[in-house]
Amino acid sequence: MSKSESPLKTVLTASILCIVCSILVSTFAVKLRPLQVKNQELDVKKNILSAAGLLKEGLSAPEIEEAYSSNIEELLVDFETAQKASGDIKSFDMNAASKIATMSVEIPKSVDKAGLGRRSKKAKIYLIKNGQEIDGVILPISSKGLWSTMLGFLALERDLKTVKGFAYYSHGETPGLGGEVDNPKWKKQWVGKQVYDNSQTPKVRLAKNGASGEYEVDALSGATITSQGIENSFTYWLGDHAYKKILNNIAAGRL
Repeated sequence: MSKSESPLKTVLTASILCIVCSILVSTFAVKLRPLQVKNQELDVKKNILSAAGLLKEGLSAPEIEEAYSSNIEELLVDFETAQKASGDIKSFDMNAASKIATMSVEIPKSVDKAGLGRRSKKAKIYLIKNGQEIDGVILPISSKGLWSTMLGFLALERDLKTVKGFAYYSHGETPGLGGEVDNPKWKKQWVGKQVYDNSQTPKVRLAKNGASGEYEVDALSGATITSQGIENSFTYWLGDHAYKKILNNIAAGRL
């Protein structure tokens, strides 16, 4: 081996190459981060509009932003008081907050049917506006499935008990089984269903042998745990420890 091909030179060359590549990757990551954040925010807005039945096919990014700003009002609410909360609503993430002890509370085992463990102290909800009138509300919800925590949006009509739309935007369930939460036919079943009975008790059910009645939706075939998780999440999120007091205040004009 010649001096020019010494191991030291090889190691030095490889090290320099690694450093240069690391700098390039870091630079691109920093430069692309704002674009990634913007795309993530746009995707959330698309899912919110979709849950509200306001997303038209083929809309460009500017058109989605326009539809969102014209029809949706973001509201940060304290779960405990069911009143408006302070904070940076733009950056607030309920799912992230639920993992931080100071920003969340433990869900009592007696009501934690969904097995979520904790929820954030604040809720970021979305009012569907028709001029100055509230035409409905969109609630972020989460469900424990078989393999993942599923994140979605539930849209309610202005009566705050009739489903306007419901869909998950993030999950890791098995394709063809629990992954059928993405099936448009299954999602369409939710429209028009009632989430509360006359005593305002959450009453959503996923039926194994075919849905019947105003409270039932077909369970996911071969996905018992996922289906049970969805049903349990409705029981929790629409109950006293979560959105029920907030919905009552919206109905009474106190929020």
